Amino acid sequence: MAGIDTAQGRRVVVGLSGSASSLAALYRAVGEAGRLGAVLVPVAAWQRADEVLRPFDDPESQARRRLDAAFEQAFGGYPSGLLIHPEVLRAEAAQALLAAADRPTDLLVVGSGRPGRLHRHLGPVARYCKAHAGCEVLVVPPSELLENPRPGRLRLAQPTGSAWV
Repeated sequence: MAGIDTAQGRRVVVGLSGSASSLAALYRAVGEAGRLGAVLVPVAAWQRADEVLRPFDDPESQARRRLDAAFEQAFGGYPSGLLIHPEVLRAEAAQALLAAADRPTDLLVVGSGRPGRLHRHLGPVARYCKAHAGCEVLVVPPSELLENPRPGRLRLAQPTGSAWV
């Protein structure tokens, strides 16, 4: 990631797990990256346990598909007009996000966790990132639509293509 910079050196790093909360974070991160003129760095993490649980599926490829699916669900594909540098890291989610958002000028965007938890408690990844990040952390609550989806309102889309930079 060292070679990916904008004129201002800003990056917006966002964690994508495939959850409703991470989709809300992605939507906000795309807006922040556009507003700041920053590189968008969407991150999906995988661990050794993923290899054990799914021995016939490559966990790194699964994580890449998860990133593609998140953009497909949120925007119908990768948005144009942004420099996007997706990262798939073999690490626990919070550790992967802190490794990706390693500059003081970065903005780390994470979902708050399960719907309804923001005002009581942050999810474990958001809580860890807030406590340990060396950059600004923006915790995004899930939208009302994502909290109470009605049948037919949200559909799980399969990625049609990939935009890996």
